[in-house]
Amino acid sequence: MSTANATPWYQDLQVYKESRIWTIFGFGVISGFPWVLIGSMLSAWLQEMNISRSAIGLFGVVFVVYSINALWAPFVDRIRIPVLQPWLGQRRAWIACCLLGILGATFLLSQLSVGDDLWWAAFAALLIAVFSATQDIAIDAFRIETFGPHEARLQSAGAAMATAGWWTGYSGLGAIPFLLVDGTHTTWQDAYVGLCAVLVIQLIAVCLVRESTRYRSPPPAFDTWLQWLSVTLVAPITEFFKRSGWKLAVGILSFIFLFKLGEAFLGRMSIVFYKEIGFTNDQIGVYSKIVNWWVTIVFAILGSYVNLRMGIIRGLLVGGIAMASSNLMFAWIAGVGPDPHLLLAAVLVDGFTGAWSTVAFVAFISLLCHRAFTATQYALFASLGNLGRTLLSSYSGYVVDWLDGNWQLFFILTAVMVIPSLAILIVLRKPLLRLEKNYQQEL
Repeated sequence: MSTANATPWYQDLQVYKESRIWTIFGFGVISGFPWVLIGSMLSAWLQEMNISRSAIGLFGVVFVVYSINALWAPFVDRIRIPVLQPWLGQRRAWIACCLLGILGATFLLSQLSVGDDLWWAAFAALLIAVFSATQDIAIDAFRIETFGPHEARLQSAGAAMATAGWWTGYSGLGAIPFLLVDGTHTTWQDAYVGLCAVLVIQLIAVCLVRESTRYRSPPPAFDTWLQWLSVTLVAPITEFFKRSGWKLAVGILSFIFLFKLGEAFLGRMSIVFYKEIGFTNDQIGVYSKIVNWWVTIVFAILGSYVNLRMGIIRGLLVGGIAMASSNLMFAWIAGVGPDPHLLLAAVLVDGFTGAWSTVAFVAFISLLCHRAFTATQYALFASLGNLGRTLLSSYSGYVVDWLDGNWQLFFILTAVMVIPSLAILIVLRKPLLRLEKNYQQEL
């Protein structure tokens, strides 16, 4: 059964003229930026302070918050933020409130010395993760509600632009602290102060865009708290299992949990690897951040187009295989040493495969959402995908130590980690293709 698009290629690209697509891109930037503050930037700072690989890996535990944000997603759907909600609307009010929290926690980090205040640094990182994960609930709901169920092309393009925006926030803006710190008298604390200014700009941008109410149903009224809890917490889960059937539902959830596991293990240790192998902060900023940023944006858009032509399920399968293969490039670098040309090649290949697979993955879980439970169901799927990426990958430092610092073997292991999810996808391929045809009426 084919879900390929029969329309001319240039008509598929016309969707990028739609202003709603670029709003989604901007919110993607806001979503990806906090990962700089508690991810690559913090890892580099900790490594320079001679904090152990295991401890750096354990800092990744704060990302578990992204895996459990489905627990409070119903509150983001229903509860109104005083003062902000009447002015900004439901979704933007939550985003603005969370940005203020991230700003405060980032400023706290800028006042610390991680060598002496490791627990306070962990606390600030946890605060950023909590506000960021909550912000993502509102951003994802905003994106899905921006497009109608009949706008499958826009949904796919929106997934691409959300991915491109996320990487702009993470890689594009993430290059700033590395370029500032290397070769200057700027400290990591100074860099955090500078990034506070970026957060202020993002807050202003949120206040200027329009609230997305185009395809959002008004929330129903409830007589009791018990009824509210039943509808907001239980109903989204039971609706998904009833619609899919429990066997297919369990298979889908298992695939979502496992798909990004290998990529997460690689990503958690990548900055530590770069610095240990001998790359400078400038090289990390240019190749790992700036080059990867543009590669990801270009291939996220191309990945959206390819997925439209071949279908999301087939795109996931091909993207997953390519994603696993690209991890072997880093094993090559581990054997050769700090070769900038090889790093450039690895970044290009990894950016291509990562963008392709991510666009297909985001579009896939977006189309699984019922519009009566947009924020809660998407948060459930995204949280499950993040669980493997955050909880398990936080032990990546222990794995490297267990392998006696054998980075080559570590990266080969990350490639093997993708195989179980691909096996599940192959087994469930036929029912998933039927679901895709039902969910995407225009594809």
